[in-house]
Amino acid sequence: MEILRSNRTSKWKKKGSQIPTSTPILPIFILSIVVSLTFFFSYRHISIGYRPSHSQCGSLPKTLSDERFLLYAPHSGFSNQLSEFKNAMLMASILNRTLIVPPILDHHAVALGSCPKFRVLNPNELRLSVWNHSIELLRSRRYISMGDIVDLRSLVSSSIVKMIDFRRFASTWCGVDLTSFCSEDSTLESKQFDAFRQCRSLLSGYSGNIENCLYAVDEDCRTTVWIYQKGEEDGSLDSFQPDEQLKKKKRIPYVRRRQDVYKALGPGSKAEPASVLAFGTLFSSVYKGSESYIDIHESPRDEKLQALIEKIKFLPFVPEITSAGKEFASTIIGSPFLCAQLRLLDGQFKNHWKSTFLGLKQKIEVLSHDNTPRPIHIFIMTDLPQANWTGTYLEELARNSDSFKLHVLKEEDELITKTAKKLADAGHGMKIGFSTPQRLDEMNNCSPASLSDILLYIEETVCSCASLGFTATAGSTIAESIDLMREHQPCSG
Repeated sequence: MEILRSNRTSKWKKKGSQIPTSTPILPIFILSIVVSLTFFFSYRHISIGYRPSHSQCGSLPKTLSDERFLLYAPHSGFSNQLSEFKNAMLMASILNRTLIVPPILDHHAVALGSCPKFRVLNPNELRLSVWNHSIELLRSRRYISMGDIVDLRSLVSSSIVKMIDFRRFASTWCGVDLTSFCSEDSTLESKQFDAFRQCRSLLSGYSGNIENCLYAVDEDCRTTVWIYQKGEEDGSLDSFQPDEQLKKKKRIPYVRRRQDVYKALGPGSKAEPASVLAFGTLFSSVYKGSESYIDIHESPRDEKLQALIEKIKFLPFVPEITSAGKEFASTIIGSPFLCAQLRLLDGQFKNHWKSTFLGLKQKIEVLSHDNTPRPIHIFIMTDLPQANWTGTYLEELARNSDSFKLHVLKEEDELITKTAKKLADAGHGMKIGFSTPQRLDEMNNCSPASLSDILLYIEETVCSCASLGFTATAGSTIAESIDLMREHQPCSG
């Protein structure tokens, strides 16, 4: 059967040397140690012992001199990163800090590990990994801010939470000229890269905490569940702890405690005076009845925070993405349709093809019994390339052209490329934290050369318009996002 799609456009060691018997051994031995250590730390680019100058921690522009910032390290896929972003906004609001809006990382660029199994990267390693990837994204002109994709205008305009784009923060706080950093002049780029590298080492926490400058949070999901105004004893044991077998097998000494984030990191704490408060991951999910890291779902005694909690339950995409999804639904599909979101290749999902296809079959059977007009239109959102559909239920549907019309989107489709250009021109993320348009012009060299990785967001929007229903792979965080869209932003027009 025909699949309907939108139009496409197309160590240095000197051998044989001997120390003369008259040469003192001890001074040479000491010298060799010094040289080796110097080489070691230079090689690692970690800048151990590096401390920022006053210009980095105390001479910010007037617009930022009184600000205190919150930095964190997102990870994994987009859905996880969006969940972390929401938690970051809560933490920033509670601690009265300006949230540094991060880039959207490539899906497999940074991985956390498993909190329930107490096998995760420590916060320093995680922060360093995110900085390295962020620099890579900037230099390759593939940097896309969370603010480029998620519509933050209402949050920024209402001042319900203060935010600043990572590029704006890095340029100002680290003293990095991004125009030179992203230029084709290798000399200028090298100088700015050195400045970026020092700043990265500092803010990753490898230099330790620095009074009035940086406080790096070492607590992670192995030891801590952050709470706020829960009315329970601060420092009490969490209900989920590593079992004895896991403690013995993995030599885990951890005990998980519930800590009030305001008491631990707010006014009167060691963290409070620091210009930058740096977390590791802020991802949290429920496991065996306990949140893995952050247990803040309501705050009736804090009206401002409660309003934020309600507002961020659903964060829409920017208008360009929403419009593109609706356009595909109304003009390309043009009929009532079912959306099938099928994760078949990623992680655990590659072992659950049978149950995934069974759910789709059952949904189609229901539609058939309801006398849905034929052919039934189905939008297929999957990570399985069409070339690999052979022998699957998808091929069976595709062959039955009298009963079904399948619709798919691809990155090279005209709608995707057109929307990507609109997003690049709009530069929503770059505007966060800017007060004058002239500053934007100075950073044009660092704007993304393309925004090709937007297919997922438009597909999710299309699925929100599926009037015949929605079926998905069980446990998919993408499915959870689509369900939220269908609940809070019904498709119209």
